[in-house]
Amino acid sequence: MDFCELVKKNRSYRGYDESRRIAREELMELVDCARMTPSAANKQPLKYALIWEEARVKQILPLTRWAAMLPERHLPDPGRGPAAFIVILQETEWVKDAASCQRDVGIAAQTMLLAAVEKGLGGLMIGAFDREKVSQALALPEHLVPQLLIALGKPDEKIVLTEALPGDSLRYYRDANDVHYVPKRRLEDIIL
Repeated sequence: MDFCELVKKNRSYRGYDESRRIAREELMELVDCARMTPSAANKQPLKYALIWEEARVKQILPLTRWAAMLPERHLPDPGRGPAAFIVILQETEWVKDAASCQRDVGIAAQTMLLAAVEKGLGGLMIGAFDREKVSQALALPEHLVPQLLIALGKPDEKIVLTEALPGDSLRYYRDANDVHYVPKRRLEDIIL
């Protein structure tokens, strides 16, 4: 698959086939891709917590909030949760300021999600989570601060990209068949 197709397949999935489990080794492969990416000033301030055991996944899931633009829904639906999480952590002994490592977090997250798509998986970047409770659940030392969670699994939903005209809403939505629509601004509207 060419790179643009890989990017288009890399959607924010909120429904998964729970019968497809993810092994620790698969998560390690994703993190290994991320560790090869550029890092601001090459400080490499990130560490990763891997969560693949079903009981641990179920422990972390309620600490997250999904799909804020769909307040009437409580996603993921029962029986359609992720098989794993990767928690991206800031190593504050290396870099104290969270804002200064956000580029690294974004690059690492996108790299892991693209690598996941190549493996037939999908994921969701989750910034809306209870950092304190995640830290407690993982028994993290004080110098490791959760910055982003990546939910992972085999996608079990249809996501359609649509083109948004100037003035159209950019809110994602679902139709009566639970197809998830994501409006994207047109190329000619974002180039100066």
